[in-house]
Amino acid sequence: MELIIRNARLPDSPAGAPDIDIGIEGGRIVALAPGLPAAAAEFDAGGRLVCAGFIETHIHLDKSCIIGRCAPEIGREVAAVPRVAAVKPGFTVADVTERAARTLRKCIAHGTTRMRTHVEVDPAIGLRGFDGVRAAAAAHAWAIDVEICVFPQEGLTGAPEVEALMVAALRNGASVVGAAPGYDADPAGQIRRVFALARAFDADIDMHLDLGDSAEHMDIHLVAELTEQYRLGGRVAVGHVTKLSRLPPPRLREIGRRLADVGVAVTVLPATDLFLMGRDQDHDVRRGVVDANALTEMGVNCSISTNNVLNPFTPYGDCSLLRMANLHANVLQVSQPARLHDCFDMLTARPARLMNLADYGIAVGNPADLVVLDAADPVQAVAEIAHPLAAFKRGRRSLTRAAAVLHPPDD
Repeated sequence: MELIIRNARLPDSPAGAPDIDIGIEGGRIVALAPGLPAAAAEFDAGGRLVCAGFIETHIHLDKSCIIGRCAPEIGREVAAVPRVAAVKPGFTVADVTERAARTLRKCIAHGTTRMRTHVEVDPAIGLRGFDGVRAAAAAHAWAIDVEICVFPQEGLTGAPEVEALMVAALRNGASVVGAAPGYDADPAGQIRRVFALARAFDADIDMHLDLGDSAEHMDIHLVAELTEQYRLGGRVAVGHVTKLSRLPPPRLREIGRRLADVGVAVTVLPATDLFLMGRDQDHDVRRGVVDANALTEMGVNCSISTNNVLNPFTPYGDCSLLRMANLHANVLQVSQPARLHDCFDMLTARPARLMNLADYGIAVGNPADLVVLDAADPVQAVAEIAHPLAAFKRGRRSLTRAAAVLHPPDD
């Protein structure tokens, strides 16, 4: 063996179970047992939590880190799409590459080893965002695997040039097709067209869906219908769906069970949805964040993700997925250990299912994509937003962070 991570606590280790050693060779896990006898380079986890690397399922690398270029919002009106559209023509491939790389490094520093990023195309940006993100992803493949979902932020129907750009991206490395029907003159038409593209390219689907302050005119029903019709269960995800947060429990259960039955996953984006929702209110502002725990308990596969970083949709962010899980738990008043553990799973095992990653997890034969957290278990990691102290990508150290050391005065 080339490396042994010793004295690791795994996410599902029973209380009182011995710490585990993780043997690594050729970038893969080759042994899991207490006290591995082999001689190799060693990293001592010291009884800390070691998990498979975090997975970001919904982020926008192409328009991250542009808040300094956009005028601040006026009053309660955010108008994020037009504010970004106004500066997008100035994006160059080099500019996108640099900003995407900056954001990727933040993600890597917080233990993310796999990612799905959404990249928009339209006549104003062409494929410059796509090309810039591809370049940044290639430059950071030593630490993170990046999958690209291409989507039409500003409309698709009636815009053949936008569809041509999406097709070009799908032919040149994008593996997921996305949508933003709420910004299209024909939302249902966009959804149907995206399903057609997905079938033509054998691509997964990941949509921005039902972002709004009321539960009226929801597109989730059409998405469920088409997923069932084309037998795409397990290959369709929707992000935001803030309209679900306005539903009474019986209605939410009805939709949740439908999504579980047909295999539509949900990604909850706490930071962006808290920032954008309730803008029609000047007091007693609604939260607008979907209860991912409730949906998982109905059988829906859910992930928690970052979405936007330092732009008009979310003018802050450090790319810590544990911070997003903690924020979700705070907003939804999650406190029971089992439910906090499920929040942790929404950064690890559940997004792996959403992205159909067959080689994910701490198991013999899988890539040694691992994170060592300054916590004893997943509940503590979420509750305390634990820092990653080390990360490994395919068995190679990709991150080192020193634990805090306090220096009290001498007695």
